[in-house]
This record gives sequence, C-alpha cells and structure tokens, in this order.
Amino acid sequence: MKLPIEAYGNTVLRQKCVSISKCTPELLKLIDDMWETMNMANGCGLAAPQVGQTLNLFVVDTQTTFKMLAPGDRKGFFEEGDKGIKETFINAKIIESGSESWDDYEGCLSLPGLNKKVCRPWTISIEYLDVDFNKQVKSFGGYTARAIQHEYDHTNGILFIDHLDGLSRKLSENKLRRIKKGQVATSYRLNYMY
Repeated sequence: MKLPIEAYGNTVLRQKCVSISKCTPELLKLIDDMWETMNMANGCGLAAPQVGQTLNLFVVDTQTTFKMLAPGDRKGFFEEGDKGIKETFINAKIIESGSESWDDYEGCLSLPGLNKKVCRPWTISIEYLDVDFNKQVKSFGGYTARAIQHEYDHTNGILFIDHLDGLSRKLSENKLRRIKKGQVATSYRLNYMY
C-alpha cells in the first residue's frame, strides 16, 4: 500500500526512533509498504518517520541509481565493485565513519524540491538487522554510504538541512516555509497535518 509521506514541519520527523524488538506480520507489511511508497515517489531511501512511524527502520535502494548512471558517470559516486544495494535496515547503528569526506547534493522526499550540498564521510560501517532479523555488520562507501547516512539521520530526528552551514540554511528558508504550508507540487501524496 502506498503511504503518504510526512512533510517538513511534522513533529514525527524530529523524534528519535525506538528499537524494534521482534519481527511481526505488521512490521513486514510496513516494510513492504515503505518499499512501494519509496518506489512510487522515485526515491532512493525512506525511513519509518517519513511514513509516520517512530521506529528504527529504513530502506535504501542505490542499485537503481547505479543502473541509471552511464558507466563513466559512476566514478566518483560508487566505489570499485559497488553496484548499489537494495536493503532493509532495522535497529541500525553506525559504528565507524571514515576520515575522508565529500560534498554532494542531497534531497529528501519530505522536503520536495530542496536540494543542497551536504558534507558526509565517504565510508561508514554499520550494524543492523536485515529483513529476516539476521544481524549484519557491513561497510559501505560513496553514494551508498551517503544514502544510508541520510536515512539513518531520519531515525535520530535529523534532517539533511541540519548539516547545512548558516548561509545555506538561510537561503533555504523561503522554500522551507512553502513546503511547510503545502505550497509545493509532488507526484506523491504528502501529509501536512501537524
């Protein structure tokens, strides 16, 4: 089922999420709905708070981006041998961040039409449970690491705009006000109920 996406301004986007204790049919249904919602909105990631749930849960698809980019355009975004991922992250915890960082543009389905450069570590290591509740500890780099960090931030009540410097944030204020008031057009349903 396609779910409405919470728009900027909704308090659920600023809440720290709670851990998930067990795999239930309701959880699996939510995960399926999140994948469907993300795909419908042409996103590369979606976190549970973006669909109104304060659960430590997010999904990431960087395989689609990898396939869309021409081979020459992948350099600088994907590490050698990385073809992207389609993965569910439950109770994720970033356990290490690399020392090398890079700037790239980010957007968010909860903040439609706003894209700004954000500096993030190039590599991360993360511990999480997969959709089968198996413990995973993996390392990722480049665009995949960026997408994971973006969604991980959502589970901690952090939005990508929180990483902007003062000037960039100031220049975004009008757009943020328009998003909050519902004065943006999207191909997907946004929830503006605060």
